Amino acid sequence: MTATLIWILVALVAIGVYLSWTAGRLDRLHVRMDATRAALDAQLLRRASVAQELATSGVLDPAASIVLYEAAHAARQAEEEQREVAESELSQALRAVFEDPAQVEAVREAPGGEEAARELAEAVRRVPMARRFHNDAVGAARRLREHRKVRWFRLAGHAPFPLAVEMDDEPPAALIERVS
Repeated sequence: MTATLIWILVALVAIGVYLSWTAGRLDRLHVRMDATRAALDAQLLRRASVAQELATSGVLDPAASIVLYEAAHAARQAEEEQREVAESELSQALRAVFEDPAQVEAVREAPGGEEAARELAEAVRRVPMARRFHNDAVGAARRLREHRKVRWFRLAGHAPFPLAVEMDDEPPAALIERVS
């Protein structure tokens, strides 16, 4: 009888340790996801700020400046629910403004334009990487949260189900090629 109780106790302790380890792993994934989201937000803000700065610098023609400024301003001011749409529109505006390599050359030839073009190219390159890192972290957390043991024992607590960021973040090819 004592041996049976000891084996039951050992099994319960092993299950408890395993569940605790799984909960800790899930918590680390949520922390990683929060960190990657913060990094993505920082890169999106940087891209919008650089685009807005370039739009107000007088280097672009007036129509391109207005399009770029309005898209960047909308991306910076967007509520969380509309953020992906606003950021996608900024990506589209950047591609529209910098679809012509001559436009990129005109920016580079203007005083201070070389630095502005380089800074914008770096900003638009980093956004897809930051989004990919975030979506990878979200995918890992989702896969773990879909396990039965996590659902049955409610190891995720009250944390909201992680959502990936889906947006258009393709950089303007002419800008990336000319500035690289």
